[in-house]
Amino acid sequence: MTKGFSEEERAAMKARAAELRTRERRGRAADRAAADEADVLAKIEQMPEGDRALAERVHAIVTTFAPDLAPKPYYGQPGYARKGKVVCFFRSGLLDKERYSTFGFAAQADLDEDDGLWPTAYALTEPTEEAWERLAGIVRRIAG
Repeated sequence: MTKGFSEEERAAMKARAAELRTRERRGRAADRAAADEADVLAKIEQMPEGDRALAERVHAIVTTFAPDLAPKPYYGQPGYARKGKVVCFFRSGLLDKERYSTFGFAAQADLDEDDGLWPTAYALTEPTEEAWERLAGIVRRIAG
């Protein structure tokens, strides 16, 4: 049994607190949006190679199929928001020291299925083109 938060969890919480402080200091909404996207692209660029490629592909899918979602840092990694609320996000497995990276969804993504069962995250290991197409379909659903 572990005691308290892991080093990675503490780092993510510190990153989120810094993101919120930075957001408060930024001016107009348009300036914030451009700065947030630059921050997300910088986070992706800093990722280890394998996860960087995954994050770049996720970023391309989200910005193509859900252009209304605004990139913004989310716990130190890429998030995509609607009206300021993150609806989907990428987590680097290598940075989090987890088995795999994930693409996850907040409740605001509204992916509810009629049968009461829907994903809150997908593991990304080595997605096939078919898997990327499925992910793009989910992003289209989020976009509405």
